[in-house]
Amino acid sequence: MKILSIESSCDETAAAIVEDGRKVLANIIASQIDLHAKTGGVVPEVAAREHVLKMIPVLEECLEKGGCDWDDIEALAITRGPGLISSLIIGTETASVISYVKNKPLIPVQHIVGHIYSNWLYEENGEEKSEPEFPILILTVSGGHNELILMTDHHKFKILGETLDDAAGEAFDKVARILGLGYPGGPAISKLALNGDAMKFKLPQAFLEKGSLNFSFSGLKTSVLNATKKVVGTMDEKYKADMAASFQEAVVQVLSEKLIMAAEKFPKIKEIHLAGGVSANKRLREMIQQKLNIFNQRFDRKIIFRHPQSFNYCTDNAAMIAAAGYYLYEANPKKFKKKTNIVPTTSFEIW
Repeated sequence: MKILSIESSCDETAAAIVEDGRKVLANIIASQIDLHAKTGGVVPEVAAREHVLKMIPVLEECLEKGGCDWDDIEALAITRGPGLISSLIIGTETASVISYVKNKPLIPVQHIVGHIYSNWLYEENGEEKSEPEFPILILTVSGGHNELILMTDHHKFKILGETLDDAAGEAFDKVARILGLGYPGGPAISKLALNGDAMKFKLPQAFLEKGSLNFSFSGLKTSVLNATKKVVGTMDEKYKADMAASFQEAVVQVLSEKLIMAAEKFPKIKEIHLAGGVSANKRLREMIQQKLNIFNQRFDRKIIFRHPQSFNYCTDNAAMIAAAGYYLYEANPKKFKKKTNIVPTTSFEIW
């Protein structure tokens, strides 16, 4: 089954064609990073206008690269939310019109659920990964959200923990701005941290009350801000590199430790998955694998660690939306009607 999907929740105009929920035939992303770098962050109205300009060219390129025409597409999937409402409207209206004109079923997908399904994807010409086994413990880490999730079957989720203030990706962006590194912050900090001393600055790591699986990065961000205020005008590249490395280390320590804490509480899990924009962070991947190796040896377990096969599946993309949509459709095809109008939402409560 080939599904064409659209993702426009923030500042990427994306379309993809995915076969049977896993095999990516085309994954086109028109990024707006250069545009929003000028303002140090996403301006919703600007993002929406860019979606209007890019949507049709992206869809045409997607069909061409996927070697498909509309007769080959059996259903559509669309990000319904959460996200920037003005951006979501462009995507949902486009998908609704296509559903009506082409007489295709339309499947609304929750954006975070889409990120979760990024670990099901593999490239058309790449090596097919084994099918993930449930139950799965998932850490989603992006600019707007942070969750620890227990997934017991397709689209069966239990939220174990979430961010109480700043998400990790948001903290990366804000600290990058403090250090004058530009936007987006995650890649800039990771690159600079390679030349820094992660032990140079003792920054707070918020584990909250004992046993908590929630996250808090607001205090960490504030500590970086207060520290840099003391060196205004004298902050050189060495200072920035050391601060970037120390900040990154504080974030990944908390994320990885909470993940392993959750693994201890759920002895039946077979896999651990990392998803979302910050899943591209190599230091985070490295630390999770190191701690999981120790955990597996200590408890004689064989838990598998997965992260998106391609960096293109870490950030917002449409392939993950198609994957999530496929498994929704497979469970109940009659639920998804042709000629459907999807209303976007900013709510997170659409699991």
